[in-house]
Amino acid sequence: MDKRLLRILPKVQKPARYTGGEYNQIIKDKENVDIRMALCFPDTYEIGMSNLGMKILYGVINEMGGVWCERVFAPWGDMEDEMRKAGIPLWALESGDPLTDFDAIGFSIGYEMAYTNVLNMLNLSGIPIKSADRHELTPIVFAGGTSCCNPEPMADFFDLCVIGEGEDMDRELLLLLRRAKKDNLSKREFLSEAAKIDGVYVPSLYNPIYNADGTLQKIEVLDGAPELVTRRLVTDFDKSYFPVKPIVPSTEIVHDRVTLELFRGCIRGCRFCQAGYIYRPVRSRDPDRLIKQGIESLENTGYQEITLSSLSTSDYRPLNELCDGLLDFCVPHSIGLSLPSLRADNFSLDLMSKVQKVRKSGLTFAPEAGTQRLRDAINKNVREEDLLNTCKIAFEGGWNNIKLYFMLGLPTETDEDVLAISDLAKKVLFLWKSHAVNKSKGVHITVSTSCFVPKPHTPFQWEAQVDMEEYRRRVTLLRDNMRAKSITYNWHDADTSLIEAVLSRGDRRVGSVIEEVWRTGGKLDSWSEYFSFQRWMDAFEKCGLDPEFYACRERSFDEVLPWSRVNMGVAPRFMWHEREMCYKAELSPDCRNKCTGCGALSLMNGGCCDG
Repeated sequence: MDKRLLRILPKVQKPARYTGGEYNQIIKDKENVDIRMALCFPDTYEIGMSNLGMKILYGVINEMGGVWCERVFAPWGDMEDEMRKAGIPLWALESGDPLTDFDAIGFSIGYEMAYTNVLNMLNLSGIPIKSADRHELTPIVFAGGTSCCNPEPMADFFDLCVIGEGEDMDRELLLLLRRAKKDNLSKREFLSEAAKIDGVYVPSLYNPIYNADGTLQKIEVLDGAPELVTRRLVTDFDKSYFPVKPIVPSTEIVHDRVTLELFRGCIRGCRFCQAGYIYRPVRSRDPDRLIKQGIESLENTGYQEITLSSLSTSDYRPLNELCDGLLDFCVPHSIGLSLPSLRADNFSLDLMSKVQKVRKSGLTFAPEAGTQRLRDAINKNVREEDLLNTCKIAFEGGWNNIKLYFMLGLPTETDEDVLAISDLAKKVLFLWKSHAVNKSKGVHITVSTSCFVPKPHTPFQWEAQVDMEEYRRRVTLLRDNMRAKSITYNWHDADTSLIEAVLSRGDRRVGSVIEEVWRTGGKLDSWSEYFSFQRWMDAFEKCGLDPEFYACRERSFDEVLPWSRVNMGVAPRFMWHEREMCYKAELSPDCRNKCTGCGALSLMNGGCCDG
């Protein structure tokens, strides 16, 4: 360890974030390595180490011979200050080497508010932030993750983006990079070859041209790049890699437990949900394989909790069989089993009673909207009677804590829909008073609302976000009608939601705003301690861009969208039809009942969806 670092660590919060040396980390002999990759998460250690995707990619890449993948996280502000004062560049945890020693620097980006962190981490490493200023073949700087489904806002900073699931793509890229180093290819030659890999988007091979009104006229394709970059996915998910020997953090993290991934995709088709569209089609793991993986992971880590991960856990068909198999191991070892992402329309008290044998937690449901009309409009497909019956069963089973999540600002929402959220919460409270078996403990009902953000590759990608003033009015309307002492109301702020919408739907020009925010001190923008709305507004003004142009403007079907060169598998015509169904407040069937022909099955190479 750098002696300068030893002097710094006593001065900062949570020094274990920066030391490495954790149980199950992977160390390789540099003499046997010809490709080194830094897997970067643009947020703090405790956030990044909770990310299952990071764990999967870390394990997959390190299985490659001659390749060593190491982890890098964004430092907290106190650590960054000390690093800059001491002249210590950002380093990888496993070796302690600076990022300039690496051949590939890959960022995993799951949310747009991390963009300024990417620039800050590159700068801390002494690496130019813009792709055009990095002339040598290495290090290649690239990105993957959910946010890359619109790669344009960060196009000036990344050499390439991987679109879709990275298990296979990352390996193919690193093999190409190994060949490029051996054959002395230039960076331009490497990027040209990389663009031939399915799922790889090279921003420098696409040129946006704008109309006089600021909208996109077209995105030119250069030098033989593909017209459309189509998302990659793992077709045989059941047999795909799963990290049964994950790193055990040396300090507390957000999700300090084993996470078991049941399936990818979702059968439901909620019209606001980006994940539900960009991870289609549904692909599941066999319950016996999951039981084995879960037990191995627990034995290899010593964790006292395991959670089941998916977009809708209660839609996993053999869920009871899986839980029984895990509980046979968990109960004797006093290991908790948690089930997030439950739906109110298929809640099972018997199942929940089983998994609460070790410890009982609260229940969380996401009705998303207060009225049945609006739930139908967004295709949530949950009836009020389902939710209330679930709460009744839970109260009769001894539960006293319920969390309910909603969105404000959804397309077609009215004040009646807003006030119905309060009415629904009061109905839940009345059920507790009528059916609770342990009233002496009291009840705690938490209602949380967030501002709807229209996301790319969803039926609502053409919608306008409600402006900040209107969102705040709706929050006030709901808050003033949520007066019961047993009901707590939390709401997401309007400022962050506006910026998120801009970054989600922005074009390449937004990159200048991101850079300006960073140059004026922006970083860790997903943390309230660091986020400055004024800084963002000042940057928009300096760059001559209007945030409401991106966030609060409705698009037509014919408008060229910044992400139009990316094909996530779902046809635009299908999404537009789903948008029309919203305005009729009509439901679409889920994938398990009827295939709606969205197009995602075309990605399976002859396989089929197991939804």
